[in-house]
Amino acid sequence: MQPVNRHTHTAVLGAGSWGTALALLLAQNGEQVQLWARSNELAEAIRQHGENRRYLPGVTLPPQVQPTAHMGHALQQAHTVVFAVPSGAMRDVARQAEALLPHNALLLSAAKGLEEETGLRMSEVLSQTLPGALERLAALSGPNLAVEIAQGFPAAGVVAAVQQEVARSMQKLFSQQNTPVLRLYTSTDLVGVELGGAIKNQIAIAAGVCDGLGFGENAKAALMTRGLHEAVRLGVAMGGEAITFMGLSGAGDLIATAAGRLSRNYRVGYALGQGEPLCSILAELGQVAEGVPTTHVLCRLAKEHRVEMPLCSALYRLLFEGETANTVLRDLMLRPTRPEK
Repeated sequence: MQPVNRHTHTAVLGAGSWGTALALLLAQNGEQVQLWARSNELAEAIRQHGENRRYLPGVTLPPQVQPTAHMGHALQQAHTVVFAVPSGAMRDVARQAEALLPHNALLLSAAKGLEEETGLRMSEVLSQTLPGALERLAALSGPNLAVEIAQGFPAAGVVAAVQQEVARSMQKLFSQQNTPVLRLYTSTDLVGVELGGAIKNQIAIAAGVCDGLGFGENAKAALMTRGLHEAVRLGVAMGGEAITFMGLSGAGDLIATAAGRLSRNYRVGYALGQGEPLCSILAELGQVAEGVPTTHVLCRLAKEHRVEMPLCSALYRLLFEGETANTVLRDLMLRPTRPEK
C-alpha cells in the first residue's frame, strides 16, 4: 500500500444526515473536507446557509467543510474517501468515482445495508467496482445516530478492515484529542461488522412495530433478543464471528436504533404498528430506511445458507405481503416451543 500524503483532504461522498455528520466530525478533527452532494441545489444550499437544512437542520458547519456537486473536485488529491451513501446507491457512486480516485486513497464504507439485487455487503460492492479496493478499504459501524454525533454527544463505534493498518488509520482519522465525540475500536471481522450493521435495521423495524401496537417493554426486549440470535446464526454461516454481533456493530447498534424516533427504521416500524401503509410511510419519511430493502435480502440469504430466521420472515410478510402486524406477531408467539439457542 502506497504512503498517504497527509497534506491533502478527506472526501465524503454523500450529503445526507450521516455524511454531513461525518464531515463535521472530520472538520472538528482538523481535516479539510470536501462534502459531495448529488445535486447542485443541495450543495449550493449547504454553502449558502452554512448548514444542511434538508438532512441535518440546525447544525452549523465550519468553513473546513466545503460542499460540492462535482465529484472530480471532491476526489482530487483526497487521501481518504468516505462513502456515506445508501446501500442502493453505492455501486452507482463507486462507478462514478472509479476513474477519479487517487490510486493510494484509503476507502471507508459508512453505509449499513446490503445490495438488494445481489445480497452483497458494501465492501464487496466497492471491491467489485474499484479494482484493488479491498486492501485499502474499511467499514464503519456502531450505535452512531447522525443527529447525536452532530450535536457532539459521546459515542463509540467499530471500524473493520482486512488490513489492520487500514483500520488503525481510520481510527486515528476520526479520533479527537481535546473534545472526544466518537471513540472507535478496530476489528478484522469485516463480514461480521457489516452484517451486524445491516441486520439490526430490520430488527429495529420490528421493535418499532411492537411500540406502535402499544405492547410493553417485555415484548420488545424478547423480539430484539431473538432477532439478535437470528443475526448471529446468519452471520456465522456467512463467515462472520459470533462475538462481533455482541459488540458495537451488533447489539450496540441495535439498542440505539431500536430505542426511538431518531431512527428511521424504528419510525417505519412504529407507523406500521399504527396501521399505516408502507408506501405512505416511506413517502413521508423522505429518506432511505435501510431495513426495508435489507429484509428482502436477508430472507433470500437465509434460504441460501439454510438458516432459520422466523422474525425476518414475519417482517417480510408484514412489509411486502399485506399481512397485519397483529397477525405476524401472533404467529411468532405461537410457533412450536423449543430450547433457547
